[in-house]
Amino acid sequence: MTDVHADSDFDPGQSAETVSDLATRISENVERVIVGHHDAIEDIIVTLFARGHLLLEDVPGVGKTMLARAIATSIEGSFERIQFTPDLLPSDVTGVNVFNQQTSEFEFREGPVFGNVVLGDEINRAPPKTQAALLEVMEELQVTVDGVTRRVPDPFTVIATQNDVEPDRTYDLPLAELDRFMKKIHLGYPNEAEETELLGRVAGHHPIESLEPVATAADVRDARETIVAVTVSEPVRRYVSRLAADTRERAHLGVSPRGSIALIRAAQARAALDARDYVVPDDIQREVQSVWAHRIRTTGGDSGSEVVERAVEYTPVE
Repeated sequence: MTDVHADSDFDPGQSAETVSDLATRISENVERVIVGHHDAIEDIIVTLFARGHLLLEDVPGVGKTMLARAIATSIEGSFERIQFTPDLLPSDVTGVNVFNQQTSEFEFREGPVFGNVVLGDEINRAPPKTQAALLEVMEELQVTVDGVTRRVPDPFTVIATQNDVEPDRTYDLPLAELDRFMKKIHLGYPNEAEETELLGRVAGHHPIESLEPVATAADVRDARETIVAVTVSEPVRRYVSRLAADTRERAHLGVSPRGSIALIRAAQARAALDARDYVVPDDIQREVQSVWAHRIRTTGGDSGSEVVERAVEYTPVE
């Protein structure tokens, strides 16, 4: 784990205002396809810019796959999709060495994780062994097969969907994997006006077919470097530490240090989206639910979200 404090002389070569403008362009472009989910689109952009991964839990048919495709198209990035099923093998995710009879050598065939935006569709339909194939690449941005390590493209972000309506036909995600998702969000159903607008857009050709990029992968890499340099003052870092300690006292399994780092990075991205080069406590409070709630395990009746809510309520801001 690296130091997320950005008090340094590093020159990112880009301003927070430039990052904010980039985020606005991407968001407006995605909203040509996705109706009524502005906050969710911002959550994905924050995750993408903060070098994280996102878990979408919702009912089928609300646009989760289309949202991931629209993000990838908007940054002119490669999009890969993995349909998780009970018979999916780890090699179907990471890739496999295949013997070439013409050259008498083994050749590596890349799996679908070698993309800029990787959609793991219904990730909880696959058994834990297959889900574990994502652990290395989500944390280390690399894949090791038969002792050989290969880097995935930069930027790299996993957007996974989770089926929450058929619990008897799915597997629980291991805690180690859940902890690697920076954010977990829900889309929900559109309201009447939003669904009417959506139906009008898809009555002919689907708008995803004509969507054009408004940024490049290099733009995202530059934005990430800018966000790394967003200042996180010591009082803000102490505030996050106290919040984390509060969750550990209130829950059987509280927030890990990885979760604290994820919150800081998400807050840095949120500050940049607001055209600021420093984090304020409001950034922490705005991001803490989506970053922490899914990491917490309780033994009583409280949910992870309620534990986070109480931590925020009872932890003073310096």
